[in-house]
Amino acid sequence: MRILGRRRAESYRFAGLRPAADMYERGPFAVKPAHSQRAEQGNVMAIDFEIPPEAKEVRERVRKWVQSECIPAEKELDSKPLPDVLGPLRKKARAQGLWCPFVPEEYGGMGLGPLANALVQMELGESSLGALSMNTQGPDDASMMTILTHGNGYQKDKFLKPLLNGDKRICFSMTEKASGADATGMQTRAVKDGKGNYVLNGEKWFSSSASVANMALVMAKTNPEAPRHRQFSTFIVELPNPGYTIKRNVHNMAIEGEHDDVLKGGHSEIVLKDLVVPEANLLGGEGNGFNMGQHRLAYGRLRHGMHNVAKAQRALDMAVAHVTKRSTFGQLLADRQAVQFMLAECATQLYIGRLMLLHIAYKAEKGLDLTQENSIAKVYLAHMVHHVIDTAIQLHGALGFSLDTPLAKWYTQVRSQRLVDGPDEVHRWKVGRNVIKAYKQYGSTALAAGGDLL
Repeated sequence: MRILGRRRAESYRFAGLRPAADMYERGPFAVKPAHSQRAEQGNVMAIDFEIPPEAKEVRERVRKWVQSECIPAEKELDSKPLPDVLGPLRKKARAQGLWCPFVPEEYGGMGLGPLANALVQMELGESSLGALSMNTQGPDDASMMTILTHGNGYQKDKFLKPLLNGDKRICFSMTEKASGADATGMQTRAVKDGKGNYVLNGEKWFSSSASVANMALVMAKTNPEAPRHRQFSTFIVELPNPGYTIKRNVHNMAIEGEHDDVLKGGHSEIVLKDLVVPEANLLGGEGNGFNMGQHRLAYGRLRHGMHNVAKAQRALDMAVAHVTKRSTFGQLLADRQAVQFMLAECATQLYIGRLMLLHIAYKAEKGLDLTQENSIAKVYLAHMVHHVIDTAIQLHGALGFSLDTPLAKWYTQVRSQRLVDGPDEVHRWKVGRNVIKAYKQYGSTALAAGGDLL
């Protein structure tokens, strides 16, 4: 599997969706894995799960970074302002070469391919400061990817550079109340004013991190007469801007800490009123907004899943640490079969989740389509992390229900995973539809259920 030195357009391979045929040529996406094909040598017949040495080294460095720097730094937030904690942490990470994992080296990143990036993200998710410390936090990371792949020279120099440098942040304003999970139902309009600008009017809903962003990717309808998926375009908007107003940060069920409003920026309701955007800020050309948005969301779903694996692992570790010390009625909790069964179920789900992501990384390395796997993993990993954290709370008893551990906070936060980047029902609908298509075309559902692996 290819690990390092990705070309600029290759970042979308991790999203698993090839660009639409009318937008791109096949060439740059025809990935030939550079890693040696051990299974073909010496008549050895095996699926090779060996992680290349370079990826192991990167994973170990990031694991050490998270455990020795990020998790201890979380405690400093109890007594220090966020900039006083995150600033030095980022400076130290960058000095160690731990910065923007999947961004190509020529742009200042680590140049990691899909497998190595997956391994890194599955470590970073154990800490609330993990991704932020290496400037790979959502939603910024997927927007960086979008500008990197679709932006022109002017846009990369003006907008991408400060993002990659960690000087600015960016949000993504696509979702609207009126359309919800159906992005093609959005009503925000963008009309040319004849003076070299577009004027946008409409509203946006749940724009994550808008209140801490210095710019936004805003999707709007530019051609209502075009085919459904070609009606929309994406614009880079500099913030603050009088035409882009944060009406409110939407309160939700998630328990937030003192610094979470800055760490995450909330989920904002936005009003766009006569928002003037220069034509030079149109990203990727008119009519390409929907396709770009779907590629962007595809990576975001995987990143959420990778972080969910990490968070679930930390929760399971906490649970085992507790039950190996806690006794009730003269017996350690760890010695009780019911407890062992609970831990076994969590371990099983984590194992499945990891294999899903490694298989997806493998397909991304090969340049193969993984739309089906993306949706399956998105739904599964959202439920997996919720179940593992819930089990950890149960095993901690009243302590888990309290806020003396991070478990209760995590429990309320991960519930959003079943809604963001497409609710469970939409992904299940797509997956089920593909199962039927596979059967009609091939007489078997195997290709829609991981059968191509075999």
